[in-house]
Amino acid sequence: MIMNETFLKRLRSSFDLNEYEAKIWMALLSKGIATAGELADISSVPRSRSYDVLESLEKRGFILMKLGKPIKYIAVEPEEVISRVEKSVVTKADLKINAINKLKDTEFFDELNLLFKNGIDHIDPSTISGSIKGRRNLYDQMEAMLKGAKSSVVISTTEKGLTRKVDSLKYVLKKLAGNGVKIRIAAPLTEEGKSVAKDLKGIANVKDIKGMDSRFVLVDNDNLLFMLTDDEKIIDKNDVGVWVNSPFFAGTLSNLFEHAWGK
Repeated sequence: MIMNETFLKRLRSSFDLNEYEAKIWMALLSKGIATAGELADISSVPRSRSYDVLESLEKRGFILMKLGKPIKYIAVEPEEVISRVEKSVVTKADLKINAINKLKDTEFFDELNLLFKNGIDHIDPSTISGSIKGRRNLYDQMEAMLKGAKSSVVISTTEKGLTRKVDSLKYVLKKLAGNGVKIRIAAPLTEEGKSVAKDLKGIANVKDIKGMDSRFVLVDNDNLLFMLTDDEKIIDKNDVGVWVNSPFFAGTLSNLFEHAWGK
């Protein structure tokens, strides 16, 4: 059996398998049922390693061991494997989240906060800035900024960007609106965009403004995140933004927004 390298790489990344696990599983899927020796020969995995690999796959629910002599292994249906992997990922994620949340009640977390506060005291707030790469990281930064909003949030985005923000930030925006924070969003809208904007009714004032060609989030007229790239020409992982905590710079951008909003 010829192992397709592209398929093997996809198998490894999708199911978090090492090279030998992917090869043995692929071989067993093609046979349905086989002995460890047969699978080692098909997959070119050393026989001395095949038993360890099969045991690992069995523990993870990818295969079943058929009792008898010689011992044979049976492939589990891929749809069932996906279901088992999904449950395992969710369980591990829940355990990790619980462990991280428990850190907040420990001396270790107090020490982390102390380190941060001691360091931040030496920084002039007007000089704080940072570069952020990757759309997921950008949205994490947006959410962190929004959570600290006291009076106002201004967002300039594209129509696609508006859809993403409704999906990712609607809950946070709704909470802010409930606390009296004024939220305004400017974006060029087609009929599809206007339909998305309806999801923000009662939360934010969304206005159809064309020609701004900008992507930024401004919180309380001093905390600013602006994107450097056109989201029509960039893939998610290469999206880049700059975060700035500067009332002077943010105020200038705020004035430009007010001018466009007034039109």
